[in-house]
Amino acid sequence: MTVIPPLSNGNLREAVLPPDMLTDAPLNCPVTLLSSEERHRLIERAFLGLYRWYVDRSQRLRNWNPDTSFAWRDMRTDHTEDVVQLIEGYFAVEQYAPDYTSEILRVVRRSNGRSNFQLRWGAEEERHGDTWENALLFSRGRTPAQIEHYKWQLRVNNWTLPWDDALHMLVYTVFQERATQVNYLKFAEIARGESDTPAFAGAPDPVLARACSMLAVDEAAHYAFFLEGARLFLYYFPEETLGAIHDVITHFAMPAQDIIPNWPVVAETIYRAGTYGPRIFQRDVIAPVLENLTVAGRKALDSGLKHARAIPDPNGNMRLTALWDTFDAGEAERNVIRLHDKITDFEGSMGRAEIDPFLFQSNPDWQAKTKE
Repeated sequence: MTVIPPLSNGNLREAVLPPDMLTDAPLNCPVTLLSSEERHRLIERAFLGLYRWYVDRSQRLRNWNPDTSFAWRDMRTDHTEDVVQLIEGYFAVEQYAPDYTSEILRVVRRSNGRSNFQLRWGAEEERHGDTWENALLFSRGRTPAQIEHYKWQLRVNNWTLPWDDALHMLVYTVFQERATQVNYLKFAEIARGESDTPAFAGAPDPVLARACSMLAVDEAAHYAFFLEGARLFLYYFPEETLGAIHDVITHFAMPAQDIIPNWPVVAETIYRAGTYGPRIFQRDVIAPVLENLTVAGRKALDSGLKHARAIPDPNGNMRLTALWDTFDAGEAERNVIRLHDKITDFEGSMGRAEIDPFLFQSNPDWQAKTKE
């Protein structure tokens, strides 16, 4: 890990920061006291490195094809309508990948790392839609004509952002990707014949199980990327990020539910299958996401926002006191340090570090709190 050293002479900052981003704050001050521009610059450099690392890993480990990577001819053709409905429902959600990609690009287009990742993400989500279409087709649960008509119905309406700002959408995708991964993992259990629900028991299908598992691996990779992004914002903009987390949890809904024409049937089938529902969202989505973000829990977050009050710190800057008790600042910093180490190792292996070293902005204020 390369750490930005303390300011020791008048030239060092000019070597670290572009001329249009200089402030009077020394580089060894708490990150929350840096200018917003400096913090965004540090975040953007991290996103660029994270995106490059992601592409390398994706191409080496997850470079599969929705048509040729599965033995579709071997898929079962006697699935119950309930199983076919699950396939059709997930197919429907993934059909809006063009909207998901273009809408989010609209709010992150000025971020090189995030916008490029969004294109990569869209391509991977598009292959999910193709995978579900193949599963639906080869199950013989729907005819080619029925599938084409359904696609036409789905494309009548456009999906739009639940929030029109980049931070809320970043936090939203953290929860959404984790929820999608959980859905696919639980559907894989059904496809392996492991469901305890009578309507979905005893229906093993190795081809469908493998497809669900492959999609879940992709979703886990997406979740990890967005989680790292949320950790960056929590480190550099803690109060704004905690507020966004609270907003997203309070108003969360899986995408496209209001524009899929047969969503009530799909939702009821998903609930009966046990692949998703309110209890699963609380236990398997909210709880692990908040833990990974070092947030004490939903109740603590709610209480922190409710009782937050602005008071000046020793330097005269206003801080929301109660919010700082809702997450582990020391662990939040360690998460960012681990990310920086990962990016530095990758950039060192391909030579970029020799030309454009990745510098980490430590936070002595948080380190002091951790030692206490």
